[in-house]
Amino acid sequence: MSLFNVFNVTGSAMSAESVRLNTTSSNLANANSVSSSAEETYKARHPVFAAALQSASYQREESVPVQVKGIVESQKPLRAEYNPEHPLANAEGYIYKPNVNVMEEMANMISASRSYQSNVQVADASKQMLMSTLQMGK
Repeated sequence: MSLFNVFNVTGSAMSAESVRLNTTSSNLANANSVSSSAEETYKARHPVFAAALQSASYQREESVPVQVKGIVESQKPLRAEYNPEHPLANAEGYIYKPNVNVMEEMANMISASRSYQSNVQVADASKQMLMSTLQMGK
């Protein structure tokens, strides 16, 4: 595997983790939002990652970059709360809260941040190896 492939893989991984951090921050920002109907209520979102196998050649390529296939909404049930005094309560007196679990999102954010940092370190180490290789020729 070429050192240049390392940069492609770590770059795609950092891009994927950036998407993961953005969706997590969106979930956290909307965790306390309220709506009067289940259809209008914010639903937690999560990115779907996959190996970009179609870009890998059939020559036993050892490095396969990460690809973001899309962002899906969580299928967990929304939280309905009986609160007839709330200004957004529907006719039955219910308000709807998102299906965002703040603790899970914080753990997800820490995991994404550490994965991003790990990929930065891999790219930096690869750059140093490449520079050392070039210095050998002097």
